[in-house]
Amino acid sequence: MPGAGAISFSNRSRGRAKPAKTRAIRNWNKIGRKRSDRFPTVQTSILVRALGRVDYTPAWRAMIDFTAARATATPDELWICEHPPVYTLGQAGKPEHRLVDNGIPLVKVDRGGQITYHGPGQVVVYALLDLKRRGIGARGLVDRLEQAVIDLLAEHGVAAKRLDGAPGVYVDAGGGAVWPAKVAALGLRIRRGCSYHGVSLNVDMDLAPFSAIDPCGYAGMPVAQTRDLGVPLTPTRAGEALARHLLRQLESP
Repeated sequence: MPGAGAISFSNRSRGRAKPAKTRAIRNWNKIGRKRSDRFPTVQTSILVRALGRVDYTPAWRAMIDFTAARATATPDELWICEHPPVYTLGQAGKPEHRLVDNGIPLVKVDRGGQITYHGPGQVVVYALLDLKRRGIGARGLVDRLEQAVIDLLAEHGVAAKRLDGAPGVYVDAGGGAVWPAKVAALGLRIRRGCSYHGVSLNVDMDLAPFSAIDPCGYAGMPVAQTRDLGVPLTPTRAGEALARHLLRQLESP
C-alpha cells in the first residue's frame, strides 16, 4: 500500500485492459498495482485504481465488501472504470421512470437517487472514503464530486453548473430547452461514516439508451457528453483528469 504523497493506479496485469473486453471482479485483493507516470502528481494518501471495463454488479458488490471490511486505518480509494450497458435504480427510484424495456439489464442498488444509465464511453469514479476521518459530511462530498466535474470542464473552456434539488452537473442544452443537459450524474451510499458509489461522466458514448428512461427521474431531461462539448479527452484520459480534480477537492485544507 503506498504511503502519503503517492498515487497508484491498479490493474490486474502490467498491461492496460483492452476496452473491448469486460472483466468480472473475482478477488479484489489480487489486483496488481503500478505507478502511472502519465498521472499528474497530487499529494495524497488516496489509492487510485484504474480498472478498465468491468461488469456493474461485481463492482458494486466489491464496493460493499471493501466498505464492510474497512478498519480505522484503511486507506481511502478511488476506482475509475467503465461498465457494459446497464441501468441502475437507486433507493428512491420508481420503476415507471424506465419508459421502455429495450433489453438493457436493470439493477436495483443501494445508492441514493433514481434511475440512470451506464455504458461504454462513460467514465465512472467510485469514491470509497472514510468521511468521518476526513471531517466531510454527505453534502460536502456531493459538493466536491460536482466541483471536480465543473473544474474539469472549465479546464477545457466549458461552463457547467449545479441545479438546485437535482444533484449532478449540467451544461446549457440550447434551443430553449426547459432543462439544462446533464453531463454527469452522482449517487452515494454512506455506511458507518464511509462512502461508496460516486460520479459518472458522459465522455464519448451512445446516448440513445438515455431516451428509454427519465434520467434521474426527470421527464424530458436532455443529456450531454464531453465529446460534443469540444473536450478532446478519451474516456481513459477523462477518468484520470476527473480523479485528479477530485483528489484536489478532497485533499484541500
